Amino acid sequence: MGTSSTGLSGTERTRVRRLPERAASDRQELYDVLDAGRICHLGVIVNGSPRVIPTGYGRQEDTLYLHGSTGATSLRGDEICVTVTHLDALVLARSLFHHSMNYRSAMIYGRPRTVTAHEEKLAGLRAVVEQLTPGRWDVARQPTRKEMAATTLLALPLAEASVKIRTGPPGDDEEDYALDVWAGELPIVSSYGAPVPDPRLRPGISCELPHSR
Repeated sequence: MGTSSTGLSGTERTRVRRLPERAASDRQELYDVLDAGRICHLGVIVNGSPRVIPTGYGRQEDTLYLHGSTGATSLRGDEICVTVTHLDALVLARSLFHHSMNYRSAMIYGRPRTVTAHEEKLAGLRAVVEQLTPGRWDVARQPTRKEMAATTLLALPLAEASVKIRTGPPGDDEEDYALDVWAGELPIVSSYGAPVPDPRLRPGISCELPHSR
């Protein structure tokens, strides 16, 4: 999903106010955060109340595709906010105040459009499937027109987005470095477990884990 690298947007909504030194400025860093994830959190206003929904997504160039049911009221709003976060490590300091986390996060604002053109909808759904389970689109049965009609796909431009990243060890107060307290980083790693076959799986069919992106 390579795209030419340019700067991120600089709107008031995307300006990082707290710890601005952690803000990323290169659009490629936005792509990297999005491409490494599988689930996003979609923030909307429904009947005057805020709602945050975890959902699948996929990226193609400068468009983020969001998947849901046609009956989902959360996909009927106007302005939305989408976030993707990766927790890379717990950062243990010598003082409780300076405990932290290493993370990569992206936030996108915008007004999505509902995808109705068949070819774009098919391509967008493929992006969502490949984001969650790379290589699966070409293995499983393709969606029928009835299934396509029951599925809503939103296209959100990546025009207004921010990225915030923290890496490295804790930053203790100078006097606390003399304390006999362990400090450092505890990496968090996500991996696949052993496949659990469907009870109705026919004999002789092996599982191929999704390949790395």
